[in-house]
Amino acid sequence: MPAGVYAPRPSRQESKADSTTNVARSIIEAEAKARDAKTAKLRALRLAQEAVSEPVAPAKRPARKAAAK
Repeated sequence: MPAGVYAPRPSRQESKADSTTNVARSIIEAEAKARDAKTAKLRALRLAQEAVSEPVAPAKRPARKAAAK
């Protein structure tokens, strides 16, 4: 008889845990896809806006004075 023909059936508790895990993973995966799509959309909009607008030089901070000793 080949090994694995009659696989042990999971208990009721294990079956419930497996189904809960599968549902949770699918929800997490859907949220990650939505987040990645939103990030890509916002990045494209930002890059398009930067291409149209003039580059802005970063503001210079005033130099700190040396502390008195």
